[in-house]
Amino acid sequence: MARYRLTKPDDLADPVVVAAFDGWVDAGAAATNATRELAGQGELVVEFDGDRLFDYRARRPVLEIQDGRPERLTWPTLTIRRQRIGEHDVLVLAGAEPDFRWQRFAADLVELARELEVREWISLGAIPAAVPHTRPVPVLGTESRPGLLRGDVKPGPDGLLRVPAACISIVDMAVSRAGIPAVGYFAQIPHYVSGEYPAAAAELLRAVGRHLDVEPAMGDLLEDARLLQLRLDTAAGLDDKTRNYVERLESMVDESRLPAGDDLIADIERFLRDRGAEMGGGGRPN
Repeated sequence: MARYRLTKPDDLADPVVVAAFDGWVDAGAAATNATRELAGQGELVVEFDGDRLFDYRARRPVLEIQDGRPERLTWPTLTIRRQRIGEHDVLVLAGAEPDFRWQRFAADLVELARELEVREWISLGAIPAAVPHTRPVPVLGTESRPGLLRGDVKPGPDGLLRVPAACISIVDMAVSRAGIPAVGYFAQIPHYVSGEYPAAAAELLRAVGRHLDVEPAMGDLLEDARLLQLRLDTAAGLDDKTRNYVERLESMVDESRLPAGDDLIADIERFLRDRGAEMGGGGRPN
């Protein structure tokens, strides 16, 4: 059985892949919202077989019931769409993070990248961090060899970091080992913000734009980011503890310093514990 269906365009121009999956490294839906704007209604090039990649008990299809009659099912999908931006064809790989067969999936993507003559691979993601919503969104980078990142994004953090891997990282490493230059741009979003964080999606689009020397469309992201910041500013202004915490994060960012790992974890737990107690929750965060 085919694992994917490829409709290869015959006029690809210097194609670059931009990839993002929902899930582990998509805090605030920043990466997937960025790729949604980037792909738009672009031409469908590849569609993966969801039955081979997804656990439908964990990622259930959505059933629409109209007037008591089951009408429509929407299944999780994973696709590559083509969008011409500037002088490049951007192939946007986006959708639900696979539940199964990560190594086979990565091998399929290497095969597709060679078939489509992809010249570069750009992965997008977002992670919670000790950063305030009142400052520009920081972006960390990864690169398969020195000198690939563009703009003012630096590879980091320094030293050895061990974290549970996401599928996007498995793919990134497989592609780079196949000889295709690969970079990653990862937005840092305030850990105290729940829900979507459009400012981070916009910043990831800017990072892609700088990398490819193009101006990607932002859609409603900038206005959504402005409205969310107003709501966060109002919420912080109404609570002394939250305001003081945000001000502490501001001072650390302005001085280009971050607390040590243990201090950071203790600080975040203390903040969440205090907020949980005030809202009637338990003594420890989940």
